[in-house]
Amino acid sequence: MKTKIILSLIVFLTSNSFTYSQVSDHLVFKGVPIDGTLDEYVSKMKEEGFSHIETENGTALLNGDFAGYKDCIVGVSILKQKDLVYKIGVLFPNKETWSTLSGNYFDLKEMLTEKYGKPSDAIEKFDVPSYSQPRDDNDKMYKVKFDNCKYYSIWKTDKGEIQLSIEHESVRHCFVRLSYFDKINSNIIKVKAKSDL
Repeated sequence: MKTKIILSLIVFLTSNSFTYSQVSDHLVFKGVPIDGTLDEYVSKMKEEGFSHIETENGTALLNGDFAGYKDCIVGVSILKQKDLVYKIGVLFPNKETWSTLSGNYFDLKEMLTEKYGKPSDAIEKFDVPSYSQPRDDNDKMYKVKFDNCKYYSIWKTDKGEIQLSIEHESVRHCFVRLSYFDKINSNIIKVKAKSDL
């Protein structure tokens, strides 16, 4: 009897770990393929330790830790006409200084490069004339807040695209954003959109 219980437990644990670790044709976020309905995906993210904040207009917002950063906001998006997850966006915590903001960006870029290789595309500059290049931390943050900062890196993989960028919302919030676009489901959504035209 005891042997049967242990054997059943081993089979259960092995089958559960296999479903998460099996190779997927979809891009993966936190070990979970970017696929399925919004409710299914939110449920999987809750299992990964995220808490659900709200769902509105085809996007579920969650809160949790990601890639060593605490208190990130994760958006899981679908096309409203088709309940199919295709995009994940992570907003890292707001930063008040250029050194901490750019530090987050370059830390994440290094980790992504180790995992996915060199970015397919990258621009890292302040979009201002050479005579008005920012000289100090405050000046650099000013450029971020007023749309004069272009820092982004893009990784194109067989399974989708990953975008890392420095962003802002008004002049109050400056943060790093990381977005994952699943190739298979993005194409399904494009086909659906084209059929509407």
